[in-house]
Amino acid sequence: MNKSGLNVLVQDENRLDQAEGLRRMRARKSIKVIAIASGKGGVGKTNVAVNLAVALAQQGAKPLLFDADLGLGNVDVLLGLSPRYNLSHVISGEKSMEEVLITGPWNIRILPAASGVAQMANLDTQSQANLIQGIGDLSLDMDYLLIDLPAGIAGDVLTFSQAAQEVLVVLSNEPASITDAYALIKVLSRNHGVRRFKVLPNMVRDQREGDALFQRIAKVADGYLDVTLEQVGSIPLDPALRAAVRSQKAVVEMYPDAPVSRALQDLAAVVERWPHAFNASGHMAFFMERLLMKTPEISI
Repeated sequence: MNKSGLNVLVQDENRLDQAEGLRRMRARKSIKVIAIASGKGGVGKTNVAVNLAVALAQQGAKPLLFDADLGLGNVDVLLGLSPRYNLSHVISGEKSMEEVLITGPWNIRILPAASGVAQMANLDTQSQANLIQGIGDLSLDMDYLLIDLPAGIAGDVLTFSQAAQEVLVVLSNEPASITDAYALIKVLSRNHGVRRFKVLPNMVRDQREGDALFQRIAKVADGYLDVTLEQVGSIPLDPALRAAVRSQKAVVEMYPDAPVSRALQDLAAVVERWPHAFNASGHMAFFMERLLMKTPEISI
């Protein structure tokens, strides 16, 4: 058999494997996959991810929080958890995905990243794909996968953003945050086919400042990019959050009536209304299809 014929055979086998995987997943309920991103660090992205997961659980949902800052993860630190194993042990083959899962407040499930493991910050695309496939294979009752991405536009950010149903961009009212959030949106839209973004102004003084911040980035995006941006609320700067971080607790649990908690609870209610996906896009579509939808029988 010539090389061309071998390539066709391999592609056919891959399609058959994917079709069989989709058939096996037909009975699973639809899961919303949300990538939580930021152009730069220090804008409160991980706090949003953690508290959104807890707020969703408080509303009866079953979220899985994936700490995708694989080399410098700190979801567990924010919640005062001390996992014995993390995703570096999955990559090395020492542990399965189920074995590194931990439970946080309100029974949210967490896939903890490593901290200070340099090689985890530079995984190749195949290793990233293996992680996503491993999540798809989890026998876990969940209806949300929240992916807390590292800040910036590194390869894993782009890979996981393409695989997600929704990309939530968190930014604060400072020039570097706005510039870097725009850069992230530009790269994902122009180079990776992501066209829709949810935008969350964080650490703002009031709703008016949040609205103005969104309008600033939306105006530039409308002029230069083929994207749709949607504001999904604003999160106020609130000393209650700082106190919760010092106590290693979720603010929505520790101070449920604080302004920041009410805003995060409102965000969870908005997220609950987002539609479920009916297809997936990006080069990892197969893995996300397994998570996102019940599929009809497909023809090969």
